[in-house]
Amino acid sequence: MKQAGGDDDEALDRLFFALSDRTRRGLLARLADGDSSVSVLAAPFAMSLQAVMKHLGILEAAGLISVEKTGRVKSCHFEAGSLAAASAWVSKYERYWKEQLGALEGFLKDME
Repeated sequence: MKQAGGDDDEALDRLFFALSDRTRRGLLARLADGDSSVSVLAAPFAMSLQAVMKHLGILEAAGLISVEKTGRVKSCHFEAGSLAAASAWVSKYERYWKEQLGALEGFLKDME
C-alpha cells in the first residue's frame, strides 16, 4: 500500500533498499574513510567487478554516493548528507519506542 508523500516515499524506499544489503553497507563503510576508485573498492569483495558496479549503481540511485569518471577511472564519493532522511524516519520511531519503554518501566515499578 502506497502512502501519501510520493517522491519522498520513493526516495526513502530507494535509500532503505540500498542499505538493506551487506555488500552495499560494506562499500559505504569503505567510502566513509575517503573517496576511492571502483577497482580499489571492489578488491576485497569475492564478486565480479560487474557485480560491484551494480551495487554502486544502486547506492548512486539512492543518493548515497556520487561517481565521477576521469579518463578510464571511476571514483566514488560518499554522500553522507543523504542519510538525513533515513535518520529522520528512524528518529520518529525511536521517540515512540522510548515512550513505550518508559511506560513499561513505570508499569513494572508500580507492580513492585
